[in-house]
Amino acid sequence: MERTELTRLQDLVDREVKARFPGGTVQRVAVLEHGDEPDDLLVRVYIDGATAPEDPQRVLDDWAQAHENGMKRLRRELSLRLPPAKMLEFTVPDAGDAAPTVRLPDDPALTEQPLSPREAAETAVSLLRASYVFPDRAEQAATAIEARLAAGEYDDVDEATLAERLTRQLYEVCADRHLRVRVLPRPLRRERPEPAEPVDPRRQRPQRGHPANYGIFRVERLDGNVGYLDIRGVAHPDEAGPAIAAAMELVSGTYALIIDLRKNGGGSPEGVAFWCSYLFPEGGTHFNDIFDAGTGQTRQFWSLAWVPGSRYLDRPVYLLTSHDTFSGGEDFCYTLQALGRAELIGETTGGGAHPTRMVPISSTLAISVPFARSINPVTGTNWEGTGVIPDVAVAADEAHDVAYEKALRYVLTLTVPPPVAEEARETLDALPATPE
Repeated sequence: MERTELTRLQDLVDREVKARFPGGTVQRVAVLEHGDEPDDLLVRVYIDGATAPEDPQRVLDDWAQAHENGMKRLRRELSLRLPPAKMLEFTVPDAGDAAPTVRLPDDPALTEQPLSPREAAETAVSLLRASYVFPDRAEQAATAIEARLAAGEYDDVDEATLAERLTRQLYEVCADRHLRVRVLPRPLRRERPEPAEPVDPRRQRPQRGHPANYGIFRVERLDGNVGYLDIRGVAHPDEAGPAIAAAMELVSGTYALIIDLRKNGGGSPEGVAFWCSYLFPEGGTHFNDIFDAGTGQTRQFWSLAWVPGSRYLDRPVYLLTSHDTFSGGEDFCYTLQALGRAELIGETTGGGAHPTRMVPISSTLAISVPFARSINPVTGTNWEGTGVIPDVAVAADEAHDVAYEKALRYVLTLTVPPPVAEEARETLDALPATPE
């Protein structure tokens, strides 16, 4: 396992342990490679052995008795959220080779144990404190939920009600649309796979296609030689690169481009940078930064010095927006608007700027926790809570015609072949009247 991945997992486990054993009862935690499989891990928890250093066995026995529930819950949560942690070990530091240990091996069955509403709410609170990008708000929200827990507000509610109630109460404090609790569509199950039967490679067929076509729903040349892209998700370029390049090549000969993001719910920041790179002449344009609160590191996103196929330069670009444009779709809009590369037409977007992880609470519940925040290098801020405000505010269902009219009027200012000019004039005349 790569060192960077081990470091990330170390940070994750540190947060889990601190949440389960507050108050300095744990001295430190180590995540180590373990066993025969290359990705198997050992999580070793060093307890505070200062109370009786001359008798480490008694120290460990007393500590284990006092923290039995916390130990079991940590094992269950590691089995649920970090399956490679095959062994959880508790020990006393500085006791040499004969240090006493308590070992709890991985048990996939633990992940299917149901949680009471109280336990689920407590776990959600601990995950919030451990991972949310704004620690002060996390503490405020956690304290408010704990007060409701003490008042019995979550007793005897079903999972759907609990998820809705926690989400609403988190929003009341944090005003973060990414931060929410949800019931999983299918329970998480961990089963050790049976050894597969050998397969003759000559009989194997490569899997082709993608269920959402990498978010690219439509690529078209509209009358008047205007390009149109309907992008409903932003896939990572490692898998979507060829499809994105093909889409941009198909519109590369048009005079203006409409990019429809009205149904774009987000995706990969790397994908946003890949799409946007086609609209700039070369590398060196700073698109966005993402600050990770857990690691303290900032990732920068810049235009690419090389992209496959043709760039789309020196021609107008119009982005269509709606209230449903969200997350990565908003990154697309905010970046191009801040750089003056596109005109936004439609509605103010949803207002979700924080990269998020979905973390299981149980096999049937999960919490999405923003762990980082976007920082635009031009504005110094982002669109969280406010949404991206369009340059031309119209209803979402009118945005296409408004943008198309602008594109056609631009085409008619150019010297173009007469058939294209005539096509543009006839199409413009046929468009419904748009708001002034």
